[in-house]
Amino acid sequence: MPPYSDFRSDTVTRPTEKMRKAMAEAAVGDDVLGDDPTVQKLESLAAGIMGKEAALFCPSGTMANSIAVKMWTNALEEVIVEERSHIYNLESTHLTFISGVTPRPVRSTRGVMDPDDVLANIRKPNVHTPRTSLICLENTHNIWGGAVVPLDNFEAIRRLADTHGLKVHLDGARLFNASQASGVPVKEYSRCVDSLMFCLSKGLSAPAGSMLVADRERIEFGRRLRKALGGGMRQVGVLAAPGLIALTEMVDRLKEDHARAKALARGIAGLPGIVLDPATVETDIIIFGFEHPDLPVPAMLGRLKDKGILALAVGGGIRMVTHKDVGDEDVDRAVKAFREILG
Repeated sequence: MPPYSDFRSDTVTRPTEKMRKAMAEAAVGDDVLGDDPTVQKLESLAAGIMGKEAALFCPSGTMANSIAVKMWTNALEEVIVEERSHIYNLESTHLTFISGVTPRPVRSTRGVMDPDDVLANIRKPNVHTPRTSLICLENTHNIWGGAVVPLDNFEAIRRLADTHGLKVHLDGARLFNASQASGVPVKEYSRCVDSLMFCLSKGLSAPAGSMLVADRERIEFGRRLRKALGGGMRQVGVLAAPGLIALTEMVDRLKEDHARAKALARGIAGLPGIVLDPATVETDIIIFGFEHPDLPVPAMLGRLKDKGILALAVGGGIRMVTHKDVGDEDVDRAVKAFREILG
C-alpha cells in the first residue's frame, strides 16, 4: 500500500497509462494558429456531447469560468451567484478583477436556488444600481458536498432568465458526476444554459484542462478572451489527447467513486465529533462537521496523516473526496484510521 491514501480532492488523480501513451503519440500543431488536430478533435467531441455548437479547450476551470462571465457581461453589471458557489468563493474574485461585474449572492438549499429568491435579486439599471445580466449555476455543488442540483431547478431558472433577458452559465466542473448520480444526460442540463464549463482533470483523470461550450460566435469571442488572459497555448495536443480518453472511457466509472464515498460516509458517521448524515452524500465529495472536544480540525488532520490518510480542512469541518486512485482498500484504511483515533 502507498504511504498515503489521498482523499484531499479528485484533482489529485493521475493519468492512466493509456493517457500517458496518447500524450506521447499525440498529433500536434500550434493551437493559437488553429491547427492542432488533437485539440480540434477534443473541442468537436465536447461540443457534441453537450449539444452545443462549439467548444474551447482551456487550461483550467477557473479560466473557463472567467472567460464565460466576461463574454456574457459588460463592466458595471451584476451577476447572480449562489452564495456558496465556487465561482464566487474560490476563484480569486475574477468576477470583479477581470469582468468588472458585481456578484450578487443568493441563498440556497444544498445549491438549489429558489427561483423566487433569484427573481427578487434581478435588478434593472438606474443611476444607483447595476443591471443584472447573468445567472451562474453550479452542478455538482462543491461546497455543498457534491450535491446534485436537479434538472427541474435548471428549467425554472432558464424560464426566469428568458423572461428577463438574462444569460445563464453553468460551472459544471463535475457535471458528469451529477449526470451519473441522477441519471439525467448532460445534454439535458446543457440545454438549460447558454454556456457551461466542465473539467477533464478531476474524476475524469486527465492531467489538466477544462472545456467551455456555447454557440459558435460566442466561443470565437471566448478564444480571443483566452488569448488575452494568457491561455493561448501552442502544441497543446499533448494535453488534449488524454482529454479524449477522459470523455470516451472515464465517465461511467464515476459511479465507483460515488459508491466509495457513500461507504466512507457510512463507515465514519456516528463516531465522536463527526457531524455527518450519510444520506446527504450523493457523489464523490464528503464534507462533514468536526466538533471533538479534544481534537481541533488541524490536529485531527495531523493524526489522520500519521495513519496515512490525507484530507483537507474546510470551514470548521473536513473534506474528503473519492476518485480513481483511491480504491476500496483506501476507504477501509480511512475508516480504520478514524475509528482508531476517535473510537
